[in-house]
Amino acid sequence: MRGPWTCALQLDSSRSVAAGSAEGLCAAIRRGADLRIATEFRHNEHIDVTSDNAELVREVADFRTTYLIDGRWVAGIMTLRQPVSLPDGFGPRPSMSFFMYNQDGRQAIARPFLDGQPAAPKPGRSAPAEIAGMPRYHQEDEWDAGTNAPNSNFVYDFDVFRYFVRDAWREVYAADVQGNRLSGSLDELIEAFSRGAEVKVAVRGACADLVPGPAHALDHELFVHAGPGYYYTERKLFIVGTHPTVRVRPGIPMRYETGNWDFGWLLVRTDGHVARLLYDPYSLRPRRAVHRCAVRWFIERPRAGA
Repeated sequence: MRGPWTCALQLDSSRSVAAGSAEGLCAAIRRGADLRIATEFRHNEHIDVTSDNAELVREVADFRTTYLIDGRWVAGIMTLRQPVSLPDGFGPRPSMSFFMYNQDGRQAIARPFLDGQPAAPKPGRSAPAEIAGMPRYHQEDEWDAGTNAPNSNFVYDFDVFRYFVRDAWREVYAADVQGNRLSGSLDELIEAFSRGAEVKVAVRGACADLVPGPAHALDHELFVHAGPGYYYTERKLFIVGTHPTVRVRPGIPMRYETGNWDFGWLLVRTDGHVARLLYDPYSLRPRRAVHRCAVRWFIERPRAGA
């Protein structure tokens, strides 16, 4: 662990602020902080409504992609989650569970299936599913039912929401869409990378092509950890491949709808070049594209006493 997790924001079951602040959460994410969210629920209220087991369950989940929208709104997405059937195993169909939580407790789920079963209906707004015996679940809308990528927006009234952050990162370099330095030191970034430091990027405008037109655009940054990195020593060009990420049309709140999201990987360079290998969630066909983005680069802070 590179430092303690601290609670930047806590909401009660009505999603009112009980501790911390949304401003504090936004400030931490802006600094590149990692995000985990803790919730609490009863087994027979959330997992199996036919059960007589009223045991309290605590969940803490990691949100490996985070968004800062318009400098004032945070959303996080679980990018590595398979659906589970607690307490014994996994859900009936293999899929990704791209749960998304907003800073006000509003939630969403997009679920691209991975098992290759036929999917016939066309994408579009769907009739909300009826979920009996779950009074704490409030569905706002549902999209793309029967396709390979159903998604919906909802609120589940968890007993508590705790937004934990770990300020384990330090911004060392930033460049505009043409790769012109805005702040920091490329040499410091390369020196840290060469010593084995982990890297994280904030890609500005990463989802701009998901917006229907400039009038609907919101400033946004997508934060994601880098995996492999490469430095071309003569060209002084640094390149990273990111961990898997989910792109969503920026909004306040962030939400899923037909055609406003996809998932995959980014290849990010210090000259502003961002290559995308993304999957259409409805067909699972890969798509490639190149864009230019302003990028902020973070390195892990050294451990205390290191």
